[in-house]
Parts: sequence; C-alpha cells; structure tokens
Amino acid sequence: MKTANYLLLGMLLFSCLFTVSAQKKYSKKQIEKLKNEAAAIVEANHKQSQVMVDKIFSFAELGFQEEESSKYLTGILESNGFTIEHSVSGIPTSWMATWSNGEGPVIALGSDVDCIPKASQYPGVAYHKPIVEGAPGHGEGHNAGIPLNITSALAVKEIMERENIGGTLILWPGIAEELVAAKAWYVRDGLFDNIDMCIFTHVGNNLGVSWGPTRGTGLISVEYLFEGESAHSAGAPWRGRSALDAAELMNVGWNYKREHLHPLKRSHSIFTDAGDQPNVVPSKAAIWYYFRDVTYEGIMEMYAEANDIAKGAALMTNTTMTSRVLGTAWPRHYNKVIAETMYANIKQVGLPEWSEADQTLAKAVQTEVKAREIEGLPTELSELGLPVLEPISGGSDDIGDISWKVPTVTMRFPSNIPGLPGHHWANAIAMATPIAHKGVTAGAKAEAMTLIDFLLKPELLTQAWDYFNNEQTKETKYEPMITADDLPPIYLNKDKQGMFRAQLEPFYYDETKYDSYLEQLGVEYPMVKQ
Repeated sequence: MKTANYLLLGMLLFSCLFTVSAQKKYSKKQIEKLKNEAAAIVEANHKQSQVMVDKIFSFAELGFQEEESSKYLTGILESNGFTIEHSVSGIPTSWMATWSNGEGPVIALGSDVDCIPKASQYPGVAYHKPIVEGAPGHGEGHNAGIPLNITSALAVKEIMERENIGGTLILWPGIAEELVAAKAWYVRDGLFDNIDMCIFTHVGNNLGVSWGPTRGTGLISVEYLFEGESAHSAGAPWRGRSALDAAELMNVGWNYKREHLHPLKRSHSIFTDAGDQPNVVPSKAAIWYYFRDVTYEGIMEMYAEANDIAKGAALMTNTTMTSRVLGTAWPRHYNKVIAETMYANIKQVGLPEWSEADQTLAKAVQTEVKAREIEGLPTELSELGLPVLEPISGGSDDIGDISWKVPTVTMRFPSNIPGLPGHHWANAIAMATPIAHKGVTAGAKAEAMTLIDFLLKPELLTQAWDYFNNEQTKETKYEPMITADDLPPIYLNKDKQGMFRAQLEPFYYDETKYDSYLEQLGVEYPMVKQ
C-alpha cells in the first residue's frame, strides 16, 4: 500500500514539475538568446536548405501536378517527426504536416510549390536557355518557400523539444497557386478552424513584411461551357448550332463591357475548347475568365454581369451554357501585430551579403529583359509595409482567403532579382543559385525568430487576435466564393505536365552526386553574354 502511495505521490510531483516547466516564463534576455540560437541553427543547416531549393526547382511541376515535390517534402518532414495527412480537400498533391509538443500556440507555416508553363530555364544563365524547350519551370520562384519553412520549423522544433516549450507547428503547401485553386477549399473544409496564426512566405527581391490591406486584387476564376449541335460545316451547316459561336459572342460581349469597367478592375480570358477541326461545327466550346477587383463585392458584381452575358450568348446561338468555378482569392489583409513583431526580427537578420558573382548575374539579367534600372540586388532593407490607403489594382493570391480566417502575414524573402517581368523564364534564373539559397536562409532566420516570439510571449497572440476581431473583421466579414458543391479542378495541367515529365526526369537534381544543381547542369556561375 505504501509503495502505491509513494508511486502516486511521485506521479503528482512529476505532473506538477511538468506543469511548472510548461508554464515557464522566459525573460526578454532568455528569449533573445533562444532566438539567436534558432538563427544559428538555420545558418548551420544552409546546405540542407540549398538541396531542398534545388531539388524542387528541378522537378518543375505545374499546379495540381506537384507529385514529386510533395512526395519529397513530406518525406523530409515525416523523417523529422511530423505526422502527414495526405490529399486534404480532395486534392491528391496536398498535405498537412503536424508536429506537436503539447499545449500551446498552433502556428501554420505555408508557401506555394507550383511552377509556370513554358518557363523552363537553366539557373545561373543570364539569357534564355530552356532546360527542356517548352516545358514548365519555376518562373515565379515557388521552389523556395516550403524549404524555407521546413528549415525554420526544424530549428524551432529542436529548441522546443530541449526547452519543453509547448505548441504545435503545421506546415502546408499552397497547391496550384497559379490557378488560385486550393486555399479557398482548405478554408471551406475547416483546415484552419483550430489554428491560432499563419505565417506565409513568398519569394521576393527583398526581406520584408506588411500589415493591413495590401495592393492587389481578389478574384474569381470561372469557366463557361457551351454546348450545341455538330454538323458538316460545308454539307449542312444550317443543321449545326455552334458552341464556338456562343463562346466567341460571350468574348465579344465582355470585351465591350471592359470599356465600362472601373480602372481598379481587371479581367483576362483564354479559350479552353474551340472545337476540333474546321469542317465540323463545334458542338462544345469553353472560355475561361479571371474577374479581379479590390473588394469582394466588386468581384461578385463582375461575376454576375459575366453570367448574364454568357446567358445572352447562349440565347443568341440556341445553345446551352453551364459554368464552373475553378478558383477564388479574397483581397488580402495582413495582421499588424505579427507583421510588426516579424519586422523587428527582419531588422536583426538583415539582407544577405551578395557576392560579386551574384551582382553580376543580377545586372546581366536586368539588362537582358530591359529592366528600367540596372542596379543589381538590393543592399538596403525595405521598410515595414503599411496599409494601402488608396486601393491599387494588380495581382491576386489565395492566401487572402486564409488571411480572413486567422491572423496572417506574408513574409517576402530575397531570393530573386528586382525589375523582372514576373511569370517569365527570367524569374527562374536566380531560383537555384546562391542568390536563392542565401535569401532562403535569411528568411528562415526571421521566421524562426518570430516563431520563438509567439511561442514564448502569449500576449502577442492575444494582441494579434484583438486586431483581427476588432479592426480587420469589424466591418468586413468573409464570405466564401465557392459552395459546398464546388470541386477543386484537379484535372488542370495533367496533360501539360504529362507531355514533359519524362523529358524533365533526366534533369532531376541528384544531391548524392553533385554539390549543387548548377554543378549538375555544368553551369559556371554566373554565365552572362560577353
């Protein structure tokens, strides 16, 4: 009986000690020491970061086809103790990787992973040189963000385990960001319901973060499908009802509408089905639009107007029309408290030290694409981004949907060259070079230090939610643009990737044989025009 009592007493003492340890308060000096240690671990793991960046670059996979990239990244996380949930939201290449050390903040780290059509490019070569002609390539730089998040998460995990710091880290990929076709489904399906905050990372040419409404737009991506009746185009054209006529009439109608769009609005379209051959009246045709605006209400207004034009085109041609939503993105709004905390760490980290070779490559690429300024890589940090007071039109990112679900920021990290066109082979040139590698390490340091802040200063998370609840969402409430019946368009890019996967495979980076992807490709860094 005494033995049982002693055992019970021991268990109670252990429980009390664990509770005290879990609730340990850290002084400012102790927190700074741990943050510096996290940055040092990131620096020590620079080689691992470089390998991940180069590996994902070499896979060059389009949205919804990120098979090799996802398998490789989840393998690394699983080997480091993360639990992987695959195929979330019905998307085969999606996943959520979770590691928990007990009660504490639940922090999500996200970044994109897909690439750009026809952007294949040798890294480190300052002119157009495709690895595989016509193939996809990382002309946006999405190969670097998840390696950055893994690097910072593993550094923080090491400290959390040793110091018994409670909390949960969740890593996730922005699948098919170029199609803005995954994050709204994540939100709809509740993947962020129990998350306390989100840090998103995206490649840039400086190290920075912003808060409040940001420049750019939200959008809805919609495909309109028309169906008519085929006939011999020469023998009996009167018996046909051309679906292509309907799609073209919609295109004409919307183009007339463009004259009357507010300058902050944007729209773009492509035909996804225009018939089979000239001597057959097309029985099916389709046109795909992005409708962008700086507000949710403006987006939905454009969507409603486009629906009316599509119905009119079907009436004029005696065809039928259906539509399907292929993606959405809310206008972004970033959290003030997270951004200010992160920017303090960014100032401590600073920009990487660029070599003469780095600057030579950057200036040569800027010259090649006729950039406005031939200044090379930045040597001064950007300022903390402040709220955009007057809306400015521009691009979209479906991180906007998540930013209206939980306190969120996007950290831009300096792995690319200023002044480039974007969505272009030139933007791939830096993305498997020392420029990208140094930028990822700098970004991972700032992110890891910010994670330590939020894990050890509970008041910061309280303040972040206060901003979210009482300022950001006080008057604007998130409404999904997709319904419970909308399916993610996972069939997109399947044929495009299938055309090139076998041709790209011989160029996959083999880190067991080569120190870098540049070495494997035989690139003497930097290669510039003489």
